[in-house]
Amino acid sequence: MKGVVLAGGLGSRLYPLTHATNKHLLPVYDMPMVFYPIRTLVQAGITEILIVTGGPHAGDFMGVLRNGKELGVTHLEYAYQDNEGGIAAALSLCEDFADNENIAVILGDNTTDASISDAVQRFREGAMVFLRQVSDPERFGVPVFDAEDASRIIAIEEKPDQPKSNYAVTGLYLYDARVFDFIKTLEPSARGELEITDVNNAYIERGELQWAELDGFWSDAGTFESLFRSNVFWAQRSTGRAAEDFDAYL
Repeated sequence: MKGVVLAGGLGSRLYPLTHATNKHLLPVYDMPMVFYPIRTLVQAGITEILIVTGGPHAGDFMGVLRNGKELGVTHLEYAYQDNEGGIAAALSLCEDFADNENIAVILGDNTTDASISDAVQRFREGAMVFLRQVSDPERFGVPVFDAEDASRIIAIEEKPDQPKSNYAVTGLYLYDARVFDFIKTLEPSARGELEITDVNNAYIERGELQWAELDGFWSDAGTFESLFRSNVFWAQRSTGRAAEDFDAYL
C-alpha cells in the first residue's frame, strides 16, 4: 500500500503563524507537524509516500523532508495543488502515484500515537475511515450509526450543526483504486469544495465502508487550541513527565 499526506491549504485559521510558513511545518513539540503523519504511515509499513502541498510556502517541504530517508521513507514524491478545493480535490492529484494500488491517506495536521498496522494489513477493497470520540464533533465529518446496528455507519455528515454522534472522522482513510472514479463524479459543495465526506458516502451507498476507532491519542493541529493540545501531549510523551509538571510553563 502507498501513502498520501495531504498538506496543502493556506492555514488561515492559524494566521499570523502561517504567514511565515506552511501550517504543516509548524512545530509540534520537537518535530515539524508533518513528521507525525509520515511516522504513522511508516510505522504501518507504508514507505512509498506522496506529499500534496500548495501555496506560497510549498517549496519549504523539500528543505525539511528532503528525500525522506531519515524518517524511514524509501520513496518520496511531491505534488503541487494550484488552488484550495477541498480534501477530495487534493487527493485527485494522486491517481498516477497510486497506480491502481490501495492507498492510505492522512491529513498533514493529524498527530496520533495509534497504530494502524493491523488495519492496513487486513485491508483489501472498499474504504475504511478511522474514528475518534471528541468533545467538538461539529468541527469534523460525523458518522451516523444505524439505530438497529450500532456497528454500521449509514451516512457521514460534514460539520453538522447538530451532530448525531460524538465521533469524528479523523482525517485518516484507506481506499481502493476506485476512489479516483468517485472523485471524478463529485460536484462542489456549498463551500465550493470537493468533499471527502461525499467520497465516503459513495462507499457507504455501496455497503463498502468499514470503520475502526483509533486506540490512543489523536488530535488535529489546525486551530490554536488543537495545536496547543498536540504540543502538550507530545511534550509529555517525549519527556515522560506528568501533565502537572508542565503547569510551570502555562
